[in-house]
Amino acid sequence: MSSQDPTMVVGGAVVDDLHRPTVLLAARRTEPPHLAGGWELPGGKVDPGEEPLQALHRELAEELGVKVEVGEELVAPNGLGWDLPPSHRMRVWLVRVTDGEPAPIEVHDELRHLPLGSWTTGVSWLRADVPIVRALTALAEERQGH
Repeated sequence: MSSQDPTMVVGGAVVDDLHRPTVLLAARRTEPPHLAGGWELPGGKVDPGEEPLQALHRELAEELGVKVEVGEELVAPNGLGWDLPPSHRMRVWLVRVTDGEPAPIEVHDELRHLPLGSWTTGVSWLRADVPIVRALTALAEERQGH
C-alpha cells in the first residue's frame, strides 16, 4: 500500500429495515475537534489485516454497543468508496440492529433516529456524509414507491 492510497473506513447506515428502510440512525461526533458537533453514520477505520465487514461489526459494537445484520452495500458512484477528504475512503452498508440498543459509547455524545423525509435535513451532517445520506434517501424513497 503506497502512501497515496486512501485509508479505508467502513460505515453503517443503521436502519429499521434492510429492504424498505424508514428510519436512519445519525450519530454526533465529539472528536476530533474539527469534526465535533457534526453528525455522521457510525463506523471507523479498517485495521491492518482486517476485512471491511469484520471492521464494520467491530466498530458498531465499540461505538454503539450493538450487533447487526448486514444488508447490501451502498456503492459509491466511483465504485471504490465514498471520498472522505483528505485521505480516507468509506464503504457503507445498510445494517439492522439484531442485539442491543444503540448508545453513544465512543466518539459520539448523541444519537438520533431520523424518519424518512428528514434524513438529509434532520441533522447537520458532516460534509463528507452528505452525498452518502442523499444516496440512502434516494434508495429508501424508491423502495417506498415514492
